[in-house]
Amino acid sequence: MAPSPEQRAAHRERAVAALCAPDLAAIVDLVVWVEDGTAYAANHLGRVRWNGDDARELLAGVDPIGSEDPMAFLPYEREVADPSPRLSTGNAYPYAAARLHSFFADPERSPDLAIVHTPRHRFLDEGGHIGEHGSLDVIQSRAPLVLSGAGVARRGYVDDHARLVDVGPTLAVLSGVPEDALADADGTPLDGRPLTAYLDGPPPRHVVGILWDGAPSGDLLHLAETGELPALARLVERGTALRGGAVAEFPSVTLTNHTAILTGVGPGRHGVMGNVYYDRATGETVVPNDETTWHRSAEWLKPSVRTVFEMVGDLLPPSESARTASVNEAIDRGADYSTMQVIRATSTGGAGSLDDLLPDPTGSPYLGEPTFLDDRYFRWGVRVDDVGLDQVLQLWADPSTSPPPRLTWWAHVVTDAGHHGAGPRSEMARDALRQSDARLGRFLDHLDEQGVLDDVAFLLTADHGFEGSHPDVTGSWRGVLEGLGVPFLDEGPGLVYFTD
Repeated sequence: MAPSPEQRAAHRERAVAALCAPDLAAIVDLVVWVEDGTAYAANHLGRVRWNGDDARELLAGVDPIGSEDPMAFLPYEREVADPSPRLSTGNAYPYAAARLHSFFADPERSPDLAIVHTPRHRFLDEGGHIGEHGSLDVIQSRAPLVLSGAGVARRGYVDDHARLVDVGPTLAVLSGVPEDALADADGTPLDGRPLTAYLDGPPPRHVVGILWDGAPSGDLLHLAETGELPALARLVERGTALRGGAVAEFPSVTLTNHTAILTGVGPGRHGVMGNVYYDRATGETVVPNDETTWHRSAEWLKPSVRTVFEMVGDLLPPSESARTASVNEAIDRGADYSTMQVIRATSTGGAGSLDDLLPDPTGSPYLGEPTFLDDRYFRWGVRVDDVGLDQVLQLWADPSTSPPPRLTWWAHVVTDAGHHGAGPRSEMARDALRQSDARLGRFLDHLDEQGVLDDVAFLLTADHGFEGSHPDVTGSWRGVLEGLGVPFLDEGPGLVYFTD
């Protein structure tokens, strides 16, 4: 029998007290939850809640939230000078209340509480990596946001920020969807808003959205400015780059934010709580972020949400053959062309069963350092991203004879692999960024050769940022949770569900 709301609240209070013990301070950054419509955060220093106007109220001890400034650790030199802050009081947690309210809004899939890893926590034996993300904090939540090309204002680098839920509405408006049509299936307005302040001039004929998975905003813009990412610099020269990037939804993990980007709503509405989470309605643990299930990820979307592919598809007549395309993207519902459609049609085992069809990564013209291929995920990313470029070039093979899609969405993998494998600012991470930039440059050159580059609007972003874990900061809170004597699931780890 599932615990009653009163039992769950009692279990949560005991768990929070145990998790906020000083001897866990090195690995527990915050414990967060929502109770009776109020968001809370606590750690070994103290406890706060957010009132109705999102103002923090100190309940005990010292306020654990150092700042909520979305522009914290800027300029980039400040981020480099203080990587992976040791204390929450020296960190920033933008839009904390709004993101927590969204995350805990689903009665079936939201956990009873969430444990936020400290930026330096290294938990390799529980699924962690050298480079980490998932936190509520600003650097792990800061994805890049660059707008460029037709219909976009040319402002260069600006001191501003957005949210990832703004990306889908912006893509939709650029594609011709009226602002008053930006709503889910029951007419509820989206959480995000179109970034109309950065749109200017006649609308584009085509829109290309590009996601470099896990590409940190600060490092990305720094490398563009210093000449190491020339294709990205071309986009910025023809548009606008936000220094503060776009704030990811919590948790700042892949599937939660791919979905937020492409629906314009947070996890409490779209239903994808993380890369792994528990569904009380079915009694099952859901693992959409796996090579055997990635192609099925859109199945876990709530029926009420609409993807940007559906929004644009509803706008255009079915007779228009090339409406939307989704390349290497899991959240593809409604796309007329989709890589995942191909996988679903050809294999029941998912992307992993198609290994023989992918190219040899040692022959990739975009690979920098061959020894990085020893990392399995990096090797996979090189192969997948080379195939992704091939698909995009085919979709845009000859715009004069075969109209390209009104909206093309193109996701990249190797950037995530490089940052997980060796951490931000590592040579592996930067090799991955240079690869993605070179593939982008190949595509831009193709559009230029076809004479259509000036007809296209571009939006480049990511799903989260990254921080580096530290080899000396290890350990687990699992023993503390087990000591409560209450049945639980700890998915992630970090999403705690009381199950009995």
